[in-house]
Amino acid sequence: MRVMVYGAGSWGTALAFVLARGGHEVFLHGRRKEDMAEVARSRENRRYLPGVILPAAITPVADEEFLFRCEAVILSVPSHAVREASSRLRGLLPPGCVVVNTAKGLEENTHLRLSEVIRSELPGHPAAVLSGPSHAEEVGREVPTTVVSAAATAEVAEFVQDMLMTDNFRVYTNMDIIGVELGGALKNIIALCSGMIEGMASRDNTKAALITRGAVEMARLGAALGAEQATFFGLAGIGDLIVTCMSKHSRNLRAGRLLGAGIPLEQALSEVGMVVEGVRNTKVAYELSRIQGVEMPITEQAYRVLFERLTPEDALKTLMRRGRKHEREELPGKY
Repeated sequence: MRVMVYGAGSWGTALAFVLARGGHEVFLHGRRKEDMAEVARSRENRRYLPGVILPAAITPVADEEFLFRCEAVILSVPSHAVREASSRLRGLLPPGCVVVNTAKGLEENTHLRLSEVIRSELPGHPAAVLSGPSHAEEVGREVPTTVVSAAATAEVAEFVQDMLMTDNFRVYTNMDIIGVELGGALKNIIALCSGMIEGMASRDNTKAALITRGAVEMARLGAALGAEQATFFGLAGIGDLIVTCMSKHSRNLRAGRLLGAGIPLEQALSEVGMVVEGVRNTKVAYELSRIQGVEMPITEQAYRVLFERLTPEDALKTLMRRGRKHEREELPGKY
């Protein structure tokens, strides 16, 4: 089929590669004509995914007219740009064109999940979500990777599954779109904190505790918002959480390391040089936890570090000094 990947960053480029390997005709769309002309000439996205040579089936474009020819669009822009990008697509998509979101976040101010944003801007077009432990740097080099496709109907989730499956890119389906989206967003917060622990020169014991309790915290908010708790212990939850908290490719981890070493937030983000979703996600998740009355101590301390100038050291002390708890009391019978 013909597919457009809308957003020529590292993840969009990697997914274009996967689609081409699967036998599809792919348009890789970027906003800047000169950038896409260079990608077309060199057959390499040197800025975002160097070293990965694009197959002939990928056509780099800056013109949105190609959308009329596509059966699916993979939206690969940062979470804060999903509404704007969806708005730009309005009126350009053929009937029934499936829109697949790959950003992992929540919309600020509205607190909407990104599939909800897409549906509000593109009514009538089926929306799906792709999530899971999948760094672009490895996907582009055909490292075996497994992800999850989620949608409101099995038909749409399976459409995305079939579209993206290759020998090295395995796609499961999951009908819990709420949990899949929340897992992708909330794990970024825990990964940011994981980096802070590294930046403070803490050790493996501390990281293991953070990841474990972080997964519980993610599931707790998810349950309050209608997700299935089991989703948070699958690929879109604990799977994505582990890779984002451990991998050298993780932007959230890198930013957290800088924060843990005492670097101010704006400088840390500048040094990373790419979007760090965990910062916005922390703000939205903290606000949601207050609205829902859900206890999220790690997220709360991350919020205070990012937006109230609490030091990571003091945040860690606060977490360690919390009142006594029974490990299973917060998720009775399900944790």
